[in-house]
Amino acid sequence: MRPLDTLTHRDADWTGLRALVTGLGVTGFAAADALLQHGATVTVLDAGTGTEKQTTQAGILGILGADVRLGPEQVASWPADLDVDVVITSPGWRPDHPVLHGAAQHGIPVWSEVELAWRLRPRVGAAPWLCVTGTNGKTTTVQLLESILHAAGLRAIAVGNVGTPVLDAVQHPEPYDVIAVELSSFQLHFTHSVSPLASCVLNVAPDHLDWHGSMEQYAADKARIYERTQLACVYNVQDPATEAMVEAADVVEGARAIGVTLGTPGLSMLGLVDDVLADRAFVEERRTSAAELGTLADLAQASGGTGDGAPPPHLVVDALAAAALARAAGITPAAVRDGLRAFRTDAHRTQVVAEHAGVTWVDDSKATNPHAAQAALEAYPDIVWVAGGQLKGADVDQLVARVAGQLRAVVLLGADRAEFADALARHAPHVPVEDAGVTDHGDMAGLEKLMDDVVGRCARLARPGHVVLLSPAAASLDMFPSYGSRGDTFAAAVRRRLGLEESP
Repeated sequence: MRPLDTLTHRDADWTGLRALVTGLGVTGFAAADALLQHGATVTVLDAGTGTEKQTTQAGILGILGADVRLGPEQVASWPADLDVDVVITSPGWRPDHPVLHGAAQHGIPVWSEVELAWRLRPRVGAAPWLCVTGTNGKTTTVQLLESILHAAGLRAIAVGNVGTPVLDAVQHPEPYDVIAVELSSFQLHFTHSVSPLASCVLNVAPDHLDWHGSMEQYAADKARIYERTQLACVYNVQDPATEAMVEAADVVEGARAIGVTLGTPGLSMLGLVDDVLADRAFVEERRTSAAELGTLADLAQASGGTGDGAPPPHLVVDALAAAALARAAGITPAAVRDGLRAFRTDAHRTQVVAEHAGVTWVDDSKATNPHAAQAALEAYPDIVWVAGGQLKGADVDQLVARVAGQLRAVVLLGADRAEFADALARHAPHVPVEDAGVTDHGDMAGLEKLMDDVVGRCARLARPGHVVLLSPAAASLDMFPSYGSRGDTFAAAVRRRLGLEESP
């Protein structure tokens, strides 16, 4: 038996394990800290040259006994001077990175921090994991799930790609009853032994192909979430690829396939009956009856609605998926309903910024790829669309063709705006398109000026009944520090234009 095979819980003997941690970000720091606490020998590599935060983190880890190596030269190749048993890698590191490629050449296993967290759970009484992935909707779904679990009176937390490292949750001094885990394809690529109580792939569309190398590999990494699932594999009926993933998965004997649909649910599905979220999967008499889990009205306040008070379809799918995972964990219909009622979406997800002179201004900056933008665009009938940014290899043509009939005008910005303009010329030739240009990354004064111009153009183009929708269908890093910064800059420009006070 290889020594790593014995490291399946926190009470195992981790002393002397030689671990290499790649990256000194949030997850890298958490992984190094956890390993040091359990007696491992830890080396940390990062290309950074020593920001204030990195210097502080490196100092802390150094005091704890880690060997921290900063600078581009430290990550240019495999560190030949080290004897390493395992590499713990951060999500931003691609599999073809020289250090990770070197690990593969030397036959050294590579774990994600999620894999490490799974192996650092207590031997007895560990909180079950409810795991979610998908191209879009992951964060909203785990947050909905967290709200439902809290409504059931459980000590629960949403972790993983949503922000809080999984390691922090599994090592918390006050144990959780259940953990809702958002997993990116990056994290899943190097995850090998996680066995969730229930799991879900919300959808699959081209994204991060520069990291994975192909759509096939991207989808394969998403599908890894279903492996070793114990009770329920939740899939999206509207996305057949997710059902195929369930069919191909090696699950624990007895695990069920549970579909979610915006239509009337069949057996072993959750869906809609009129305006009711209905469960025909986790009820005893599911052939003849269903459990009511809530209504569309229970979700409407979460998102600001679509003008008529109805939540956008993508939010309904996320809610059904969260409900399915919760029901797999034994949560009652009443708690599901209460959790849906209590939930509020995060900023930058179809967030209404202002309503003025019959025009609604919506910040959906979180739409960092075409699939995410499609969900928002399909929620509104008459749109002045603010689009553009960094496409990361994604194709915007199909999105434009699909929503062309809803577009009343388009304002483009960002590095890849020409690709949007070409698609609009093909599929929406009669829609007015204006080009606001691009500004240097991080030049906040320039970005504010650019967004003021964007908002001014939109104000001139919009008519009463229109929605001005910032749903870029592209990443923000060509100009902005993050999608949140992009959304904040847009919202501030809207308020300046309309003469509204800044939000506190």
